[in-house]
Amino acid sequence: MNDLVDIEVLRQRAGIKWARAGADVLPGWIADMDFPVPDPVRAVLRRAADGDLGYPAWEDRPDRNPLQEAFADRMRDRYDFTLDPDDVYVFTELIQVLQIVLQLMTKPGDAIAVHTPAYPPFLKTLEDMGRRLVPIPMIAGERGWTFDVDRMAEDVRRNDCRAVILVNPNNPTGHVFDRDELSAIAEIACRHNLLVISDEIHSELTHERHRHIPIATLGPEIAGRTVTLNSASKAFNLAGLRCCVAHVGDSRVRAALAAQPPLIYGQVSALSVLATCTAWQDGAAWLAQTRRRLTDNRDFVAESLPPEIRFHRPEASYLAWLDCRALDLDQDPAAFFLEHARVRLLSGPDFGPGGAGFARLNFATYRPILADMLGRMHTAVQKHLNR
Repeated sequence: MNDLVDIEVLRQRAGIKWARAGADVLPGWIADMDFPVPDPVRAVLRRAADGDLGYPAWEDRPDRNPLQEAFADRMRDRYDFTLDPDDVYVFTELIQVLQIVLQLMTKPGDAIAVHTPAYPPFLKTLEDMGRRLVPIPMIAGERGWTFDVDRMAEDVRRNDCRAVILVNPNNPTGHVFDRDELSAIAEIACRHNLLVISDEIHSELTHERHRHIPIATLGPEIAGRTVTLNSASKAFNLAGLRCCVAHVGDSRVRAALAAQPPLIYGQVSALSVLATCTAWQDGAAWLAQTRRRLTDNRDFVAESLPPEIRFHRPEASYLAWLDCRALDLDQDPAAFFLEHARVRLLSGPDFGPGGAGFARLNFATYRPILADMLGRMHTAVQKHLNR
């Protein structure tokens, strides 16, 4: 990957990130990378398109999808997470699994704990399904983001929570929960009989000195009440293929899934399975290069932002959670930068409690585009301060 890219070529892409940007707008909003997918993935998809697009070999045995073994192997090799492939389920996307699990295991009015600010579709899911959000506020400190364990325990108890949705690494802050934090969450979950739905989709994009720990690896008791969600979509830029996996460690959830008609939730495409398996098995070099590039971009953002915007360098992924409150804007920061810099960010208030005064920037793009984006933002801030 190099930075010799024609922005007009990017503007011709069919994906939502650029298609909805506007002719003079630079998109830093939705969580897609601008980089091409790994060569092995592109090659295997081309071969499939030129050859066999018939029913896959696992068509009549969806419980033996090759992704089950592939995911089990990856978890063992990367995280010392030994799991039974039979407990791995394949779905189209994480939101689908979240909604299925909530539908099967909770009821309208039940309280669900979530670290906030939170990924907007998760908040929308709780609202649409009539579940009650119990916020666990993320707290910005000198060393980055964390949360108050005692407050979480009290809020879970007082609201009689039925489940906790853990997003680790966290979106939007980029915080990687450490072993002590995860152990505290696990203790609360076990003490209050919580179902844990752990979204770990950004886990393979940690920056140096940070290591992802699946919460289900902390012991059999927490593993037995956890549904771990993951996908190659973020790490390998494959979101449009619609494919994710869920390791269902909770036997109650497995029983509830087994009681459903076998195809009620649909099946993923053969191409998405092929691409995901290839990414996991042959994409190591691409992923290592991409992680280095993302770390460089993250540091460039930290060095280039106006000093009035506070920014804790994310410990994972390519999302910058920008604290714009010191700018004293009379509008949402994302709306300000769209109007005055022609840069599209995601609106902080859309992330729920703790989002006011913030905006989320996606820095997974080529350096000249990122430099232009940050330059536009810097100019807009200076004009605002000098008005």
